[in-house]
Amino acid sequence: MPATHEVTNQVPPLVDYDVAADPALLDGLSRADADWAAEEVHELGRLAGTERVQEWGRLVNENEPVLRTHDRYGHRIDEVEFHPYWHELMDVAVSHGLHAAPWRDARPGVHAARAAKFYVWSQAEGGHGCPISMTYAAIPALRFNPELAAKYEPLLAAKEYDFGLREPSSKRGLIAGMSMTEKQGGSDVRANTTVATPAGDGSYTLVGHKWFTSAPMSDMFLTLAQAPGGLSCFLLPRVLPDGSRNRILLQRLKDKLGNRSNASSEIEYDNAVGWLIGEEGRGVRTIIEMVNNTRLDCVLGSASGMRLGAVRAVHHARHRRAFGKTLAEQPLMANVLADLLLESDAATTVAMRLAAATDRPEDAQEQAFRRLGLAVTKYWVCKRAPSHAAEALECLGGNGYVEESGMPRLYREAPLMSIWEGSGNVAALDALRAMAKQPESVAAYFAEVELAAGGDARLDDAVARLKKELADLSDVEYRARRLVESMALALQGSLLVRHGDPAVADAFCASRFGGDWGVAFGTLPAGTDTAAIIGRAGV
Repeated sequence: MPATHEVTNQVPPLVDYDVAADPALLDGLSRADADWAAEEVHELGRLAGTERVQEWGRLVNENEPVLRTHDRYGHRIDEVEFHPYWHELMDVAVSHGLHAAPWRDARPGVHAARAAKFYVWSQAEGGHGCPISMTYAAIPALRFNPELAAKYEPLLAAKEYDFGLREPSSKRGLIAGMSMTEKQGGSDVRANTTVATPAGDGSYTLVGHKWFTSAPMSDMFLTLAQAPGGLSCFLLPRVLPDGSRNRILLQRLKDKLGNRSNASSEIEYDNAVGWLIGEEGRGVRTIIEMVNNTRLDCVLGSASGMRLGAVRAVHHARHRRAFGKTLAEQPLMANVLADLLLESDAATTVAMRLAAATDRPEDAQEQAFRRLGLAVTKYWVCKRAPSHAAEALECLGGNGYVEESGMPRLYREAPLMSIWEGSGNVAALDALRAMAKQPESVAAYFAEVELAAGGDARLDDAVARLKKELADLSDVEYRARRLVESMALALQGSLLVRHGDPAVADAFCASRFGGDWGVAFGTLPAGTDTAAIIGRAGV
């Protein structure tokens, strides 16, 4: 073979490693009293790191779902075909309880354990996490109708993935979705025009158009519609109790930037049948229980993507050589890698703290903290993901820009979490709403943050500035993004000072609070222990 075809200085594939070998994740799992789940988390981590599963992820994104509205004879069927590996990914997720299983599990730390598994398995492929997340989040809302909950909750929590449109109670396990968005309203769900008319037998007939319904092959959906008493929440199965197809018509699948393995659709309710959840006129209050839990998964999904991007960047930099050294040995690259891992550690640590709060529903202060802490974290962590993915991709140079590296898919996926369940402005304004309507959430937030008081002077100063900002409510909506960013950083800083690696905590406080940090990643101050931080990548 001619010498020009000799391949040198190329990076070996990052395969057959344990995705769960993540100190921030495992420490958070332990603090949540969920060490009992560590073995299963590692099992999933090793599986996610295999070449075989990485190939599943590649193929389900390159072979996207296909909508079949009619069969060969002209009958309306409204089905979506997936690549076989989609079902493999779903089966692993369901069998390991990443869906609704925690709601029927009394062990301590079960929601934190589920969060850790979701975080790890999402690094195998992000798109299938959407129906898994919605199934997890559906249970608290469904419980507003005890009769429906008693009927369907055991199947939604069952650890069996049973794909196919059949009457729900005849299946071994169920997947749930959510359908709120309409074209005229978007985030303003009170502008919904779908109409629900009582049928006289306890059910309602729904007519309307939903602009965005993800995972349309789910067994059932929670949806909003205008009932006689106002905007209300309903449960609509795809197949009715008599075995007939519900009149939920799939009009088209969305052609999305990323998340392409997951079918997202536009649907029509053509006299579809549904059952009321909660009271008429209280639809937003009912379905917000589902939204808040999917927001937690938005944070977990963003943190998961950050970890994957940072680890891939470190792996590449440890093997690629330039100017006589590996890239990782170049001081400027070390600065970039450390900053990426810093952001990843902070995101993972706060995500696991919020998941742990889910395990304490009886603790009023924990729930008040979760209400505000989740709102500010959803804004900031999800907002950071796209720029983090872009920087991680750039660490691979031109190799990162080609599809084979996997980095373009990670980059396309990154903006989704900031848009899903309320884009940046919605999330920031929701934090203001929480502070106004539930002032106890502010006290709970500061009680959490101030557990680190005296641990780092830069953090203490940042908290003092934050309190001053909150004391002035002039133009608060205009300043919402800056205010919520400061709150999110203070919460991350507090958690890292209390629980994080000392090198990580010091670098975070020096850069995020000490004023010695630029706009781009890779602008950490001199003296940062980059070697200790990069060592946390585990590859």
